[in-house]
Amino acid sequence: MLKDKCAIVTGAGKGIGKAIALRLADLGANIVINYRKSEKEAMELVEEIKTKGVCAIMVQADVSSFKECENLINTAMQRFGKIDILVNNAGITKDTLLLRMKEEDFDTVIQTNLKGTFNCIKHCSHVMLKQRFGKIINISSVIGLVGNAGQANYAASKAGIIGLTKSVAKELGSRGITVNAVAPGFIETDMTEALSDKLKNTLMDSIPLKRLGSPKDVANIVAFLASDDANYITGQVLNVDGGMVM
Repeated sequence: MLKDKCAIVTGAGKGIGKAIALRLADLGANIVINYRKSEKEAMELVEEIKTKGVCAIMVQADVSSFKECENLINTAMQRFGKIDILVNNAGITKDTLLLRMKEEDFDTVIQTNLKGTFNCIKHCSHVMLKQRFGKIINISSVIGLVGNAGQANYAASKAGIIGLTKSVAKELGSRGITVNAVAPGFIETDMTEALSDKLKNTLMDSIPLKRLGSPKDVANIVAFLASDDANYITGQVLNVDGGMVM
């Protein structure tokens, strides 16, 4: 379904990003794995993807850096000559109540999650405009829709991604470029593993499907949006949350 396509996945070393990279590779896409610190995991992922009969490279870049994002896009172009799919997944949290939140905690989360998404879209859009084709998929969060105590910085960054998604979708649509967002709910990752069983049970009580999501649940929606089946979908936010926000 994605044979010979080139896909960049930011923050792909582990968790949701890794699942997305593997799913796109399963469908035939060549993968550019972006990572910031997870070099070992990125190397292992490259080898795993290559066993699927597609190409994979890894590129270290901090998405909060405009210049490093430019290098990421340039490296992908040098290797594959095109960029069909951009998945902006890289993100961080620095949770604490607003009264305790340091200015740097707010700035760092916005710089990585929101500005990082802008940086990658900015550099990649030049390529996609020339191609007159592209799929941009931004990973937001249900927290960007409803907010959450102790996550003012994270919620602001993820809400910003939704606004950015809709604006860019309107700007680039006439050139055959779709831009959509995926808003995961509570997904089983390293972060949720640290939660107590009591808290997990409390969370599941708020989810109609009564379970946490898996990274594959998110990856499947990203794969759909990256495919030709979603060619007439743009500017949308798809919740992958088991019905938590409805």
